[in-house]
Amino acid sequence: MPAVEPIPAAYPRVTPYLCCRGAADAIDFYVRVLDAKERMRMPGDSPETIGHAELEIGTGMVMLADEFPDHGFLSPKSVGGTPVTIHVYVADVDATYAKALDAGATSVREVENQFYGDRSGQFEDPFGHRWSIASHVEDVSEEEMGRRMAEMAQG
Repeated sequence: MPAVEPIPAAYPRVTPYLCCRGAADAIDFYVRVLDAKERMRMPGDSPETIGHAELEIGTGMVMLADEFPDHGFLSPKSVGGTPVTIHVYVADVDATYAKALDAGATSVREVENQFYGDRSGQFEDPFGHRWSIASHVEDVSEEEMGRRMAEMAQG
């Protein structure tokens, strides 16, 4: 039997796994807003649920499934929110942010330029997951970043 690689070649080392109340709708949202590409979808224990799905977002991946309360797999909607924010670089942060809000997301932080060279904003998707999206707009040296941060702290 040939040796099996412990880390599959087609998978990133770190992959968020999202629990969504309404995983099929979540997939549609991520495809529309984040230009995700659906890699695979497996049904859950009923035809209307998803037991496992994989989405490519750029060079990254997100796995997701519907809630399975009997197994302790609960979405942010069931547990009162999420302490996690997923960061994604996008080609046009302003357009992506607008698409997210148009698709039912809630604004957490408006898009604006940051001292470290990104233009970024945050939203919570309709399924309770929080996303930070950004476009890199300026290369900033570590020294300049420190100067800008100190300047911000002074008011």
